[in-house]
Amino acid sequence: MRDHVHPLWWPALLVGSPVLVPLALYLAWRLHRERGRVARDNERRLAAAVPLDLPVLERLQLRVIVEWQARQGFIGDAAVSYHFSSEAGDLLMDLGHGRDTPAFERNLQLSGVDVTQLDALAITHLHLDHAGGLAAQQTKHVSPPPVIGVACPMPCFLPEEGGALGFHREVLTGPGPMAAGWASTGPLGRAMFFLGRIEEQVLLARVEQGLVVVTGCGHPTIQLILEMVRRLSPEPIHAIVGGLHFPVTGSRSDRWGLPAQRVFSTGMLPHRRIDDDDLSTAIAALNEARPDRLLLSAHDSCDHALQRFQDEVDAEVEVLQAGGSYDLAAAG
Repeated sequence: MRDHVHPLWWPALLVGSPVLVPLALYLAWRLHRERGRVARDNERRLAAAVPLDLPVLERLQLRVIVEWQARQGFIGDAAVSYHFSSEAGDLLMDLGHGRDTPAFERNLQLSGVDVTQLDALAITHLHLDHAGGLAAQQTKHVSPPPVIGVACPMPCFLPEEGGALGFHREVLTGPGPMAAGWASTGPLGRAMFFLGRIEEQVLLARVEQGLVVVTGCGHPTIQLILEMVRRLSPEPIHAIVGGLHFPVTGSRSDRWGLPAQRVFSTGMLPHRRIDDDDLSTAIAALNEARPDRLLLSAHDSCDHALQRFQDEVDAEVEVLQAGGSYDLAAAG
Protein backbone atom coordinates (compact mmCIF):
# COMPACT_ATOMS: atom_id res chain seq x y z
CA MET A 1 0.00 0.00 0.00
CA ARG A 2 1.15 3.52 -0.78
CA ASP A 3 0.11 6.20 1.69
CA HIS A 4 2.93 8.69 1.82
CA VAL A 5 3.38 12.20 0.50
CA HIS A 6 6.71 12.79 -1.20
CA PRO A 7 8.75 15.19 0.99
CA LEU A 8 9.31 17.56 -1.93
CA TRP A 9 5.62 18.44 -1.81
CA TRP A 10 5.95 20.41 1.43
CA PRO A 11 8.35 23.11 0.18
CA ALA A 12 6.44 23.17 -3.11
CA LEU A 13 3.18 23.82 -1.26
CA LEU A 14 4.80 26.58 0.76
CA VAL A 15 6.21 28.32 -2.31
CA GLY A 16 2.97 27.91 -4.23
CA SER A 17 0.66 28.93 -1.39
CA PRO A 18 -0.29 32.34 -2.90
CA VAL A 19 -1.84 30.43 -5.82
CA LEU A 20 -2.78 27.19 -4.10
CA VAL A 21 -4.79 28.72 -1.25
CA PRO A 22 -7.24 30.57 -3.57
CA LEU A 23 -7.40 27.42 -5.74
CA ALA A 24 -8.25 25.27 -2.71
CA LEU A 25 -10.98 27.72 -1.69
CA TYR A 26 -12.44 27.59 -5.19
CA LEU A 27 -12.36 23.78 -5.24
CA ALA A 28 -14.06 23.67 -1.82
CA TRP A 29 -16.78 26.01 -3.10
CA ARG A 30 -17.20 23.89 -6.23
CA LEU A 31 -17.47 20.71 -4.16
CA HIS A 32 -20.19 22.26 -1.99
CA ARG A 33 -22.10 23.42 -5.08
CA GLU A 34 -21.74 20.13 -6.94
CA ARG A 35 -22.76 18.05 -3.93
CA GLY A 36 -26.14 19.76 -3.94
CA ARG A 37 -26.58 19.35 -7.67
CA VAL A 38 -25.50 15.70 -7.62
CA ALA A 39 -27.81 14.90 -4.70
CA ARG A 40 -30.78 16.44 -6.52
CA ASP A 41 -29.95 14.59 -9.74
CA ASN A 42 -29.58 11.27 -7.94
CA GLU A 43 -32.89 11.77 -6.14
CA ARG A 44 -34.55 12.53 -9.47
CA ARG A 45 -33.02 9.41 -10.99
CA LEU A 46 -34.24 7.24 -8.12
CA ALA A 47 -37.74 8.70 -8.32
CA ALA A 48 -37.91 8.06 -12.08
CA ALA A 49 -36.62 4.48 -11.92
CA VAL A 50 -39.05 1.72 -12.88
CA PRO A 51 -38.52 -2.05 -12.66
CA LEU A 52 -36.46 -3.66 -15.43
CA ASP A 53 -37.45 -6.90 -17.14
CA LEU A 54 -34.19 -8.81 -16.84
CA PRO A 55 -33.81 -12.18 -18.57
CA VAL A 56 -32.76 -15.11 -16.39
CA LEU A 57 -29.31 -16.31 -17.46
CA GLU A 58 -28.75 -20.03 -16.98
CA ARG A 59 -24.99 -19.59 -16.91
CA LEU A 60 -22.86 -16.53 -16.20
CA GLN A 61 -19.09 -16.72 -16.12
CA LEU A 62 -16.72 -13.94 -15.08
CA ARG A 63 -13.12 -13.91 -16.28
CA VAL A 64 -11.05 -11.21 -14.60
CA ILE A 65 -8.76 -9.49 -17.11
CA VAL A 66 -7.29 -6.71 -14.93
CA GLU A 67 -7.18 -6.53 -11.13
CA TRP A 68 -4.75 -5.58 -8.37
CA GLN A 69 -4.28 -9.18 -7.28
CA ALA A 70 -3.21 -11.57 -10.01
CA ARG A 71 -2.68 -15.28 -10.53
CA GLN A 72 0.66 -16.63 -11.64
CA GLY A 73 1.66 -15.36 -15.07
CA PHE A 74 -0.84 -12.50 -15.07
CA ILE A 75 0.04 -8.87 -14.36
CA GLY A 76 -1.59 -7.12 -11.39
CA ASP A 77 -2.60 -3.48 -11.84
CA ALA A 78 -4.59 -0.89 -9.87
CA ALA A 79 -7.33 -0.98 -12.48
CA VAL A 80 -10.31 -3.05 -13.62
CA SER A 81 -11.40 -5.03 -16.66
CA TYR A 82 -13.88 -7.93 -16.49
CA HIS A 83 -15.20 -10.27 -19.18
CA PHE A 84 -18.64 -11.85 -18.80
CA SER A 85 -20.01 -14.70 -20.88
CA SER A 86 -23.42 -16.34 -20.87
CA GLU A 87 -25.78 -18.02 -23.30
CA ALA A 88 -26.94 -14.47 -24.20
CA GLY A 89 -23.47 -13.36 -25.35
CA ASP A 90 -20.20 -11.80 -24.22
CA LEU A 91 -19.65 -8.40 -22.61
CA LEU A 92 -16.39 -6.67 -21.68
CA MET A 93 -16.57 -4.22 -18.79
CA ASP A 94 -13.85 -1.54 -18.66
CA LEU A 95 -10.37 -1.44 -20.20
CA GLY A 96 -8.15 -0.92 -17.17
CA HIS A 97 -5.30 1.47 -17.98
CA GLY A 98 -5.48 0.36 -21.60
CA ARG A 99 -2.21 0.89 -23.43
CA ASP A 100 -0.71 2.94 -20.56
CA THR A 101 0.39 -0.28 -18.82
CA PRO A 102 0.98 -3.81 -20.16
CA ALA A 103 -1.60 -5.49 -17.92
CA PHE A 104 -4.70 -5.29 -20.13
CA GLU A 105 -3.16 -6.56 -23.37
CA ARG A 106 -1.07 -9.31 -21.77
CA ASN A 107 -3.83 -10.55 -19.49
CA LEU A 108 -6.46 -10.48 -22.23
CA GLN A 109 -4.25 -12.62 -24.44
CA LEU A 110 -3.50 -15.06 -21.62
CA SER A 111 -7.18 -15.32 -20.66
CA GLY A 112 -8.15 -16.88 -23.97
CA VAL A 113 -10.98 -14.39 -24.56
CA ASP A 114 -11.83 -14.18 -28.27
CA VAL A 115 -12.40 -10.46 -28.82
CA THR A 116 -14.13 -11.13 -32.13
CA GLN A 117 -16.94 -12.76 -30.16
CA LEU A 118 -17.62 -9.73 -27.95
CA ASP A 119 -21.13 -8.31 -28.19
CA ALA A 120 -20.50 -5.06 -26.32
CA LEU A 121 -18.16 -2.96 -24.23
CA ALA A 122 -19.43 -1.16 -21.13
CA ILE A 123 -17.39 1.56 -19.43
CA THR A 124 -18.45 2.09 -15.83
CA HIS A 125 -16.94 5.59 -15.65
CA LEU A 126 -14.42 7.73 -17.45
CA HIS A 127 -11.51 7.47 -15.03
CA LEU A 128 -8.10 6.41 -16.31
CA ASP A 129 -8.13 3.01 -14.55
CA HIS A 130 -11.39 2.00 -16.25
CA ALA A 131 -11.62 3.89 -19.55
CA GLY A 132 -8.19 2.97 -20.91
CA GLY A 133 -5.62 5.39 -19.52
CA LEU A 134 -4.88 9.01 -18.71
CA ALA A 135 -5.65 10.34 -22.20
CA ALA A 136 -9.06 8.66 -22.09
CA GLN A 137 -9.84 10.40 -18.80
CA GLN A 138 -8.59 13.78 -19.97
CA THR A 139 -10.43 13.71 -23.29
CA LYS A 140 -13.40 11.56 -22.22
CA HIS A 141 -12.68 9.48 -25.29
CA VAL A 142 -12.35 5.71 -24.94
CA SER A 143 -9.64 4.34 -27.20
CA PRO A 144 -9.17 0.56 -27.24
CA PRO A 145 -5.68 -0.96 -27.17
CA PRO A 146 -4.49 -2.66 -30.38
CA VAL A 147 -5.38 -6.09 -29.01
CA ILE A 148 -9.03 -5.10 -29.53
CA GLY A 149 -8.54 -2.59 -32.34
CA VAL A 150 -11.30 -1.04 -34.39
CA ALA A 151 -12.04 -4.15 -36.44
CA CYS A 152 -14.67 -5.31 -33.95
CA PRO A 153 -17.53 -2.81 -34.33
CA MET A 154 -19.88 -3.18 -31.38
CA PRO A 155 -21.77 -0.91 -28.98
CA CYS A 156 -19.85 0.88 -26.25
CA PHE A 157 -22.12 1.92 -23.38
CA LEU A 158 -21.06 5.10 -21.56
CA PRO A 159 -22.60 6.73 -18.45
CA GLU A 160 -21.96 10.27 -19.74
CA GLU A 161 -21.07 12.10 -22.92
CA GLY A 162 -17.80 10.91 -24.41
CA GLY A 163 -16.23 9.32 -27.43
CA ALA A 164 -15.45 5.70 -28.25
CA LEU A 165 -13.16 5.25 -31.26
CA GLY A 166 -14.22 2.33 -33.44
CA PHE A 167 -17.36 1.56 -31.41
CA HIS A 168 -21.03 2.36 -31.80
CA ARG A 169 -21.21 4.83 -28.92
CA GLU A 170 -24.34 4.68 -26.75
CA VAL A 171 -24.67 7.18 -23.90
CA LEU A 172 -27.07 6.00 -21.20
CA THR A 173 -29.11 8.66 -19.42
CA GLY A 174 -31.07 6.27 -17.21
CA PRO A 175 -31.61 2.62 -16.34
CA GLY A 176 -32.13 0.22 -19.22
CA PRO A 177 -30.94 -2.84 -21.12
CA MET A 178 -27.51 -2.97 -22.74
CA ALA A 179 -26.49 -6.23 -24.45
CA ALA A 180 -25.79 -9.93 -23.75
CA GLY A 181 -28.50 -10.06 -21.06
CA TRP A 182 -27.08 -7.11 -19.10
CA ALA A 183 -28.70 -3.90 -17.98
CA SER A 184 -27.41 -0.66 -16.48
CA THR A 185 -28.53 1.40 -13.52
CA GLY A 186 -27.83 4.42 -15.67
CA PRO A 187 -25.51 7.12 -14.34
CA LEU A 188 -25.22 7.77 -10.62
CA GLY A 189 -23.28 10.87 -9.63
CA ARG A 190 -20.63 11.77 -7.08
CA ALA A 191 -18.94 15.13 -6.54
CA MET A 192 -15.18 15.07 -5.90
CA PHE A 193 -12.89 17.78 -4.59
CA PHE A 194 -10.14 17.56 -7.23
CA LEU A 195 -11.81 15.74 -10.11
CA GLY A 196 -15.20 17.42 -10.08
CA ARG A 197 -18.33 15.49 -10.88
CA ILE A 198 -18.15 11.86 -11.95
CA GLU A 199 -20.95 9.73 -13.36
CA GLU A 200 -20.72 5.98 -12.82
CA GLN A 201 -23.01 3.21 -14.01
CA VAL A 202 -23.46 -0.18 -12.37
CA LEU A 203 -24.18 -3.35 -14.34
CA LEU A 204 -27.04 -5.72 -13.54
CA ALA A 205 -27.80 -9.28 -14.61
CA ARG A 206 -30.16 -11.93 -13.32
CA VAL A 207 -29.47 -15.59 -12.67
CA GLU A 208 -31.73 -18.20 -11.11
CA GLN A 209 -30.63 -17.29 -7.57
CA GLY A 210 -31.19 -13.56 -8.03
CA LEU A 211 -29.39 -10.42 -9.17
CA VAL A 212 -25.73 -9.98 -10.00
CA VAL A 213 -24.61 -6.39 -9.31
CA VAL A 214 -21.25 -5.31 -10.79
CA THR A 215 -19.49 -2.07 -9.89
CA GLY A 216 -16.37 -0.40 -11.26
CA CYS A 217 -15.19 1.74 -8.33
CA GLY A 218 -18.43 2.21 -6.44
CA HIS A 219 -17.88 5.98 -6.21
CA PRO A 220 -21.60 6.76 -5.78
CA THR A 221 -21.41 4.63 -2.54
CA ILE A 222 -22.80 1.15 -2.13
CA GLN A 223 -25.74 2.61 -0.21
CA LEU A 224 -26.95 4.63 -3.22
CA ILE A 225 -26.20 1.77 -5.61
CA LEU A 226 -28.27 -0.67 -3.58
CA GLU A 227 -31.11 1.84 -3.33
CA MET A 228 -31.21 2.12 -7.13
CA VAL A 229 -30.99 -1.66 -7.54
CA ARG A 230 -34.01 -2.08 -5.28
CA ARG A 231 -35.97 0.37 -7.45
CA LEU A 232 -35.09 -1.65 -10.55
CA SER A 233 -35.82 -5.17 -9.36
CA PRO A 234 -37.47 -6.90 -6.39
CA GLU A 235 -35.28 -9.98 -6.88
CA PRO A 236 -32.90 -10.97 -4.07
CA ILE A 237 -29.26 -10.09 -4.63
CA HIS A 238 -27.17 -13.15 -5.37
CA ALA A 239 -23.78 -11.50 -5.91
CA ILE A 240 -22.14 -8.10 -5.62
CA VAL A 241 -18.96 -7.92 -7.69
CA GLY A 242 -16.27 -5.25 -8.06
CA GLY A 243 -14.90 -2.15 -6.39
CA LEU A 244 -16.33 -0.36 -3.36
CA HIS A 245 -13.56 2.26 -2.98
CA PHE A 246 -12.28 2.00 0.56
CA PRO A 247 -8.62 3.08 0.62
CA VAL A 248 -8.85 3.50 4.40
CA THR A 249 -5.20 2.91 5.30
CA GLY A 250 -3.54 3.54 1.95
CA SER A 251 -3.73 3.74 -1.84
CA ARG A 252 -2.85 1.09 -4.39
CA SER A 253 -1.31 3.73 -6.64
CA ASP A 254 0.25 7.13 -6.35
CA ARG A 255 0.39 10.05 -8.73
CA TRP A 256 3.05 12.71 -8.61
CA GLY A 257 4.23 11.51 -5.20
CA LEU A 258 0.74 11.51 -3.64
CA PRO A 259 -1.49 8.60 -2.51
CA ALA A 260 -3.86 9.05 -5.44
CA GLN A 261 -6.91 7.10 -4.33
CA ARG A 262 -7.02 8.72 -0.90
CA VAL A 263 -6.40 12.25 -2.19
CA PHE A 264 -7.99 12.54 -5.63
CA SER A 265 -10.80 9.98 -5.75
CA THR A 266 -13.06 10.81 -2.81
CA GLY A 267 -16.02 13.09 -2.37
CA MET A 268 -14.41 14.76 0.62
CA LEU A 269 -12.24 17.75 1.45
CA PRO A 270 -8.50 16.87 1.47
CA HIS A 271 -8.27 16.86 5.28
CA ARG A 272 -11.19 14.41 5.56
CA ARG A 273 -10.26 10.88 4.50
CA ILE A 274 -12.40 7.76 4.09
CA ASP A 275 -12.25 6.04 7.47
CA ASP A 276 -13.48 3.06 9.46
CA ASP A 277 -16.78 4.77 10.24
CA ASP A 278 -17.50 5.06 6.52
CA LEU A 279 -16.49 1.43 6.12
CA SER A 280 -18.83 0.35 8.94
CA THR A 281 -21.73 2.15 7.25
CA ALA A 282 -21.04 0.28 4.00
CA ILE A 283 -20.79 -3.07 5.80
CA ALA A 284 -24.14 -2.43 7.48
CA ALA A 285 -25.73 -1.66 4.09
CA LEU A 286 -24.30 -4.86 2.60
CA ASN A 287 -25.61 -6.96 5.49
CA GLU A 288 -29.02 -5.37 5.10
CA ALA A 289 -28.98 -6.25 1.38
CA ARG A 290 -28.00 -9.87 2.23
CA PRO A 291 -26.12 -10.93 -0.90
CA ASP A 292 -25.11 -14.58 -1.11
CA ARG A 293 -21.70 -13.65 -2.48
CA LEU A 294 -19.39 -10.64 -2.34
CA LEU A 295 -16.54 -10.72 -4.88
CA LEU A 296 -14.35 -7.74 -4.09
CA SER A 297 -11.95 -5.72 -6.17
CA ALA A 298 -8.68 -4.91 -4.42
CA HIS A 299 -7.75 -2.20 -6.94
CA ASP A 300 -9.34 0.60 -4.89
CA SER A 301 -9.67 -0.87 -1.37
CA CYS A 302 -6.84 -1.43 1.10
CA ASP A 303 -6.04 -4.75 2.76
CA HIS A 304 -7.54 -3.50 6.04
CA ALA A 305 -10.87 -2.80 4.33
CA LEU A 306 -10.84 -6.11 2.47
CA GLN A 307 -10.25 -7.96 5.74
CA ARG A 308 -13.10 -6.16 7.46
CA PHE A 309 -15.44 -7.06 4.60
CA GLN A 310 -14.35 -10.69 4.87
CA ASP A 311 -14.78 -10.73 8.65
CA GLU A 312 -18.00 -8.72 9.00
CA VAL A 313 -20.16 -9.22 5.90
CA ASP A 314 -22.52 -12.15 6.26
CA ALA A 315 -21.86 -13.61 2.82
CA GLU A 316 -19.37 -15.74 0.93
CA VAL A 317 -16.59 -13.15 0.47
CA GLU A 318 -13.76 -13.50 -2.03
CA VAL A 319 -11.12 -11.13 -3.44
CA LEU A 320 -10.92 -11.14 -7.24
CA GLN A 321 -7.69 -11.97 -9.06
CA ALA A 322 -6.62 -11.26 -12.62
CA GLY A 323 -6.63 -14.56 -14.47
CA GLY A 324 -9.37 -15.95 -12.23
CA SER A 325 -12.64 -17.41 -13.49
CA TYR A 326 -15.79 -17.21 -11.35
CA ASP A 327 -19.15 -18.92 -11.86
CA LEU A 328 -21.71 -16.23 -11.00
CA ALA A 329 -24.65 -18.55 -11.48
CA ALA A 330 -23.40 -20.93 -8.81
CA ALA A 331 -25.29 -21.21 -5.54
CA GLY A 332 -23.92 -19.12 -2.68
